[in-house]
Amino acid sequence: MSLRDSRAVAVALVTFATFTDIVAYSIAVPVLPDLSRRLGASPTTIGLLFASFGLTLLIVSMPMGAMSDRIGRKAPMAGGLVALAAATLLFAFARGLPGLFAARLVQGAADAVTWVVGFALIADLYGAEERGRVTGIVMSGTGFAFMVGPSLGGWLYEMGGIRLPFVTVAAMAVAGALAFLWLRIPSPRSAHDPVPIGVVLRVPAIGACAAAVVAASATITMLEPVMAMHLQTLGVGPARIGLLFGIAAVATTLLHPIYGRLADRWGARRLTLLGLLLTSLVLPILARTRTFESAVALFVLQVATMALVITPSLAYMGEATSDAGIKSFGVAYGLYNVAWGAGLLGGPALGGFLFERMGFAGLAIVWAPAVIAITLLLARAGSRPTAARLLAD
Repeated sequence: MSLRDSRAVAVALVTFATFTDIVAYSIAVPVLPDLSRRLGASPTTIGLLFASFGLTLLIVSMPMGAMSDRIGRKAPMAGGLVALAAATLLFAFARGLPGLFAARLVQGAADAVTWVVGFALIADLYGAEERGRVTGIVMSGTGFAFMVGPSLGGWLYEMGGIRLPFVTVAAMAVAGALAFLWLRIPSPRSAHDPVPIGVVLRVPAIGACAAAVVAASATITMLEPVMAMHLQTLGVGPARIGLLFGIAAVATTLLHPIYGRLADRWGARRLTLLGLLLTSLVLPILARTRTFESAVALFVLQVATMALVITPSLAYMGEATSDAGIKSFGVAYGLYNVAWGAGLLGGPALGGFLFERMGFAGLAIVWAPAVIAITLLLARAGSRPTAARLLAD
């Protein structure tokens, strides 16, 4: 088998694509507020600028997933990376707020394509017994991107000013696009006919996975700002807060491959639900921390439980889709991305609202039982209806 046909090379390229996407995101986020203020943006406008990323992510995810089911994964992956390069160059050379908004909107769309089509490609190439392991490899790469992205951006900024980090990431994205054009990827049409989006949405196990993703995303994204605010009330400064999140990133980078292999061995659905349950049980304990040292230990434990949701849930979506006799993985992972985006939009807002009114401990007392209840309900969801039965209906 040549390198152009290698599954391992395909996985390496998907990992590189998601790595590049996260680096682009982590470079853009720290400089956007300052750059926006220089261009005369108000705090409200800056908030809308950040939110615009989620808008296109939600709009593009499922249609692009469905399109990739019909035309294959190669063109969408290459196109998504070209869009990422364009967005990054727009950030570098924007001379006004319209340019920044255009860049942010294109970046959200590119993110949707890269993640949805990338994981659909993995589901095409690997069976249920291997998807967890491969997913763990990809997620480990993204964890590494979260670790090195801000440092890489700062180092390049010191070398060549504000444009060099963006130009560098754009070059990475173009290189990834060319690599996908070189790769030989079998068309999904050769193995199956795409299933309508409505049929995919009506499979109970796929819906259950999407609900688990919403709960996980809302909890994870809620905790990021709330944990920082809680540490500030304890007198912990920004440098030590950054250290805490850096330690957590190292832990999750190491854990993703382990959890992927466990998902293959014990079942992705089982581990996803176990991760949700453990996440909710640890949250009230984390909310009781009173020192930075105890916060480090408990936050690492908390992110370890969260990683036990993320990696298996990605394999769970592929498992639920194939178990129902459906091969339209693009639509399924488009739904996964929409579910994650829904949690991303709702979690931090609700978390901030509750934190302001009842503190971290009160928030945890309300939040944890809700997640436990959702987990128990999802545990009852089955995957009996098949695509053939749903199409017949």
